Amino acid sequence: MTFWRNIASLAARRVDEAECPDCPAGLPGEDPAFSTAVTALGAKLAKADGSATGDEFAAFSEVFQSDAASVNNVRRLYDLARQTTHGFESYARRLAKRYGGCPQLLEDVLDGLFHIAKADGFVTADELEYLERVGDLFGLSTLTFRRLRATHIGFGANDPYVVLGVPHDIGDEALRAAWKSALSAAHPDRARARGLPSEFIEVAEAKSAAINAAFSEAMRERRELSASSAA
Repeated sequence: MTFWRNIASLAARRVDEAECPDCPAGLPGEDPAFSTAVTALGAKLAKADGSATGDEFAAFSEVFQSDAASVNNVRRLYDLARQTTHGFESYARRLAKRYGGCPQLLEDVLDGLFHIAKADGFVTADELEYLERVGDLFGLSTLTFRRLRATHIGFGANDPYVVLGVPHDIGDEALRAAWKSALSAAHPDRARARGLPSEFIEVAEAKSAAINAAFSEAMRERRELSASSAA
């Protein structure tokens, strides 16, 4: 069963009526409540900066792909949701309540939303505010949000440590251990094990690349500092 098949028949109805709080438990991709909420959050994010572009829907489709039979219904649901940002908080709260015991899954959703936000080449202040609010409603830590922001938008001198989720004065061995732990958590196979749709695999691979880049940057800075101190 594809990620979208369960909401195909719901898309013709009003977005708020598409919520299904009594849906049976199962894999997220087979849960209409999950699928509908993610669609609404992605669409309303596209409206957060005042304009919803084709680039943003294309980015949404890259992360949350539908099958050929469902794509028109998904687009209809998306178009209905993106008419206003109103109501996005309720969707975020519903996801947090339903999947509060799976914070990594909620982080994956926020990761995908960042991908949509930067589809037009930059992330606006309004979009960042939207994303931060979603992260808060998901119950994700400030450090998690900063790490995702750094992964997608870039990082400054100390931000590699934000990506790795550690303080900048951590020891070399602890830094290496944190890198390995973060890389293990971001591995595409973990996304599969959490029951996420296969479309998340590319996002997981990008996250892994960002984690490797952060570790390399942190170690490069340390080598330069060590060489400078020895001179």
